[in-house]
Amino acid sequence: MPENGTSSNGQPIAEAKHISVRFGNGQANASGDGQDAPADRLVLEDVSLAVKSGEVLAILGPSGCGKSTLLRSLVGLLKPTSGEVLAHGQPLLGIHPGVAIVFQNFALLPWLTVQENIGVGLNGLGLDEAAGRQRITRCIDVVGLEGFEEAYPKELSGGMKQRVGIARALARGPELLCMDEPFSALDVFTAENLRSEVSRLWSGGATKLPTVLKGLLIITHIIEEAVFLADRIVVMGARPGRIREILVNPVPHPREYRSAEFQEMVQRLHDAIVSHQQSERPDRGPAPAMMLVPEPIPSVSPPQVFGLMEILNDQGGQMDLFTVDQLTDYDFAHTLSVVKAGEMIDFLDTPKNLVLLTDLGRQFLNADINGRKRLFRQQIEKLPTFRFVRQLLAEAQGHELPKEIVEEELCVRLCTEDMPKLVDTVINWGRYSELFGYSPDTDKLYLDQASSAPVETVADVSGGSDGR
Repeated sequence: MPENGTSSNGQPIAEAKHISVRFGNGQANASGDGQDAPADRLVLEDVSLAVKSGEVLAILGPSGCGKSTLLRSLVGLLKPTSGEVLAHGQPLLGIHPGVAIVFQNFALLPWLTVQENIGVGLNGLGLDEAAGRQRITRCIDVVGLEGFEEAYPKELSGGMKQRVGIARALARGPELLCMDEPFSALDVFTAENLRSEVSRLWSGGATKLPTVLKGLLIITHIIEEAVFLADRIVVMGARPGRIREILVNPVPHPREYRSAEFQEMVQRLHDAIVSHQQSERPDRGPAPAMMLVPEPIPSVSPPQVFGLMEILNDQGGQMDLFTVDQLTDYDFAHTLSVVKAGEMIDFLDTPKNLVLLTDLGRQFLNADINGRKRLFRQQIEKLPTFRFVRQLLAEAQGHELPKEIVEEELCVRLCTEDMPKLVDTVINWGRYSELFGYSPDTDKLYLDQASSAPVETVADVSGGSDGR
């Protein structure tokens, strides 16, 4: 058997057969959801899954559904309460010898350089010094860290830190590279860039690796990430964690986020998640019919978007993204979020590295306060998330709902790690535009009489207004 533990018996690289995982009786929580496990909590129930050679497999599901627990069981970091885990058809004893893991939080040692952190991945392989140096150099080249060999983690951006984590995992020469929410701590643009790098690594860059990489296993809560990377996508449900559906991804490579095939697959996954989670939700009566699928909203305030638009207007309406960042008081990640928010409501456009003020954006800046609110409301009414919330309120008794109910309804349909922050952002935008109201005293969202006109469903969508 080669040094990375591969075999040629045709069996899956790793396989779970009817495994269940239960935490309790003082046992530490290994579910990866950051919560303490209550006594006797069933995290996974009767899960069977094979990770095959030659594929990228994504495990998709909301926080707390046991995705990370399943990963840890498959690689031998956690022994299931019942069931069996196999490696190449044989019972797995200890940690899988052909697996390396990239974690969400980088897990770099701050007192070691980039080169030394990558070298940690060689521990236990028995390589001599020359072979170890050569392997580290090759992995640094693969992830694009040339010139940063002597840098320390504090000198690196989040994206570069994760590149170090990937290089350290690759240095072990794994047959199966496992990535547990690897991009969730990064800003949107950096995450997209690294996804593309991983895709290129899998499709063409593997010839530079120390040994042949035979498979990728991605844990994610982001549907677009799963569609971009995976050949098969496992949809999981929670309480307890079970596999609800496994879908083959037919989108051809190279994959483009805006292509019709890509968007169709995203919608198919959305529908699958909603269907399965609706069957698991507490009975609150029939859910609103014909809903658009909500989407994440950047965690920024409307005045931050408008302030950036004023900066652009003062500079002639067009600037390089990095120049825009220098003129704001935000860190770069937040600048990106503000630009993304402006783009979502069509006040900004972002061809390549440019940020442009649109004609609608100029119209907004030239309007008085009432005109601005009217235009902002007009634009956010086009976004599925706000249309969804407004329809919930329109169909609720008295046109009001507790904030926690709105949050739960969004959770059913939208996989995101920080739902409370998303709901706070939705409330902030909705109140500013007077699309709906919110009372901190009662913690309820509501429609006033003037804004409770009928809400369009999917079949009615033709523009952005509510038809009043």
